Amino acid sequence: MAVKTGKVGFGSKDAVVSTGFARAKMIILAKNCREAEREDILHNAEQSEIPVYIFPGSSLDLGAVCEKPFPVSAIVVREPGDSEVLKLVAEKK
Repeated sequence: MAVKTGKVGFGSKDAVVSTGFARAKMIILAKNCREAEREDILHNAEQSEIPVYIFPGSSLDLGAVCEKPFPVSAIVVREPGDSEVLKLVAEKK
């Protein structure tokens, strides 16, 4: 729902930049996101106090959930729209 009604970005490069400049409300990472990008994203997100949700599936699975015909290693949620995606991290706490 966030993909359809909110403002999101796709890919680990966008996630690294967005977390570095605190331009995200949440990051969703695929379980198989590359180690180097994952570390950069997690470090920047921690510094910027941006919650990160680790999606239990692969980047192909995450792409399919977003109805994209390509792998998605990371989703940057800038505005959740009508979705309740931010509750994913609230439930983890």
